[in-house]
Amino acid sequence: MRRLLVAAASAGVGFLLLCTLGYAAGHPAHSAGSVLRLLWCLVPLVTTVQFAIAVARTDPSTRPRSGLSAVGLGPVRLSVLAAVSTAVSCTLGSAVALLFFLHLRGDLSGLPFDGAAAGLLGADAPLPVAAVLVLLTLVPAAAATASALALRTRPVRTASPAEDTADPAPAEELPAPAAPPTGLPWGVALTAAGLAVEAYASRGSAGSPFPLPGKLDATPAWVLVGWTLTAIGLAMAGPGLTHLCGRLLQTVRPGAVRLLAGRVLMDEAQRIGRPLGVVCAVLSGIIAAFALYGTGPRPFGPLTALGAVLVIGCTTATLLTSALEAKQARAETARALLRLGAPASALRAATALRAAALLVVFAPITWAIAELAALPLTP
Repeated sequence: MRRLLVAAASAGVGFLLLCTLGYAAGHPAHSAGSVLRLLWCLVPLVTTVQFAIAVARTDPSTRPRSGLSAVGLGPVRLSVLAAVSTAVSCTLGSAVALLFFLHLRGDLSGLPFDGAAAGLLGADAPLPVAAVLVLLTLVPAAAATASALALRTRPVRTASPAEDTADPAPAEELPAPAAPPTGLPWGVALTAAGLAVEAYASRGSAGSPFPLPGKLDATPAWVLVGWTLTAIGLAMAGPGLTHLCGRLLQTVRPGAVRLLAGRVLMDEAQRIGRPLGVVCAVLSGIIAAFALYGTGPRPFGPLTALGAVLVIGCTTATLLTSALEAKQARAETARALLRLGAPASALRAATALRAAALLVVFAPITWAIAELAALPLTP
């Protein structure tokens, strides 16, 4: 199912890229608008690649084990297998996007829907075959390369002595938490810089907000730059904020549940912090857009709606997949606690406490950034 979702996301991005090519072929005089449409397509492309990496990391067949190295399946070959699997999924999605695009253009069996999509897709202009192939290979190539690099640097987990014996030894105390992430100051600085760039870009039209998208080329390029800086800043700050959540849970004489929840958050800060930061960036953009246009007459175009669905869906799916990877990583610890007599309700309570702590910290930050982004754009 996760591989099919990757293929679906790749199909959506491929369709957006082909629509951009169709617009450029049908409107050669509007080269600036075509370039801006292509730049906006990079946002769903990056989120799709991020989702593909998360899926590859949670694939059981790509998980390194000490026994596989003896038969020649070390980290390098496993990363190659993961890259091939990711490339196949994304290529399938790109092929579906091409067929759907050609069908809507009328290149296969006449114009459907009475030619309603002809102008949007540039049905009257021929498409350069080389450009089509290059655009359709962007997602498979980027996702496969990124997945291979991400999995190649993953450490090999070896079995512990407790796993090899029939009567496991008593577990020791919780291990010391990982060192705190160092990207929080840089993340805060980049987020502030992104908000400043968006505020500066809003000065282009006197007294009116920036024209967020009825169409993909309606938004100034500097707004895209500002939002990108904000998203990168939140992604860099996410691990530090997650580590802070874990530290806050352990303050003021914590009990066993709070101590377990806090230590797990501190240990998993790098794994789930970045997807959390990206989700916050996306949600803040949605809140800012609705604050500006939620009650206004300006509709969102179909391509913008597709891009928004891809970004929201991929970022949410990446966060859930990263949470699944974290659950798989701590499965051994959970089994050891259960063998020692810890009630399953305590583990569930620790999970709920972690989710509540993240919500308490990240929700106000998301809302504040959305308000700060919308404030200079409100007439």
